[in-house]
Amino acid sequence: MTLQEPHQPPPVRLQGSLDHERYCAELLAETGEFRAALRGADLSAAVPTCPDWTLADLARHLGGAHRWAGQLVATRATAGIDPATVPGADGPADETPGALDAWLAEGAERTVAALREAGPDTAVWSWASDHRAGFWARRMTHETVVHRADAALTTGAGYEVAAEIAADCIDEWLQVCALPAAAERWAERAEGLFGPGRTLHLHATDVPPALNAEWFLDLTGDRLVHRRAHEKAAVALRGPLTDLLAVIYRRLPADSDRVEVLGDRPLLDRWLSYASFD
Repeated sequence: MTLQEPHQPPPVRLQGSLDHERYCAELLAETGEFRAALRGADLSAAVPTCPDWTLADLARHLGGAHRWAGQLVATRATAGIDPATVPGADGPADETPGALDAWLAEGAERTVAALREAGPDTAVWSWASDHRAGFWARRMTHETVVHRADAALTTGAGYEVAAEIAADCIDEWLQVCALPAAAERWAERAEGLFGPGRTLHLHATDVPPALNAEWFLDLTGDRLVHRRAHEKAAVALRGPLTDLLAVIYRRLPADSDRVEVLGDRPLLDRWLSYASFD
């Protein structure tokens, strides 16, 4: 038994809408789509949405993240692991496209094997408030979804995300943005963002109502509060669900003709500048 300090609240789960096995399956499928986008591409091409990275750098980043998360789960880590100590995380010794493709496949397969063996509720360190293996299944799925957008933008490949996955990806991002650690890290960016009347509405226009792919972001206090809801807001972002996801993750500009912005556009711009892993 591990004793917990009386004043320390229990870890908060970042609850997803899919089960553990679905995340594992989607991680493999999304990695397959990412690999397909790279085949035949110029791996030295610059990635427009990831400054200073080539397509090969993007692939090594994603494959390294998979291996790092897999190592955390496989070892039941109780603290962070230096990525430099994870075997093979820096990429294949052979720089050929075939070797990179095989390395990506192997890393995803190893990580999913570790996740399946652990199950969703096994205790594992994370940088968030959710210290379970299930956190990493969901996080690595959506890490791959977003970086597949980077690959598609670089290579011209098609990019579409299944509705359930895209909606859960937006949910996860808003949950991360609401963490106290995120607010602390991004405090310098928050000027002019929070206050009376500051609300946003995200509305997917291409999915059945049963999916409830609408989000209300309440910034009227000093931190983000969000929920799935159709509510009037100071600014609304409307468009296909995959495109909403791309805008929220800054893979598609908000002035794209694929989405529509109604209301206080500067507030949306401030939110997009604030909510970023940068």
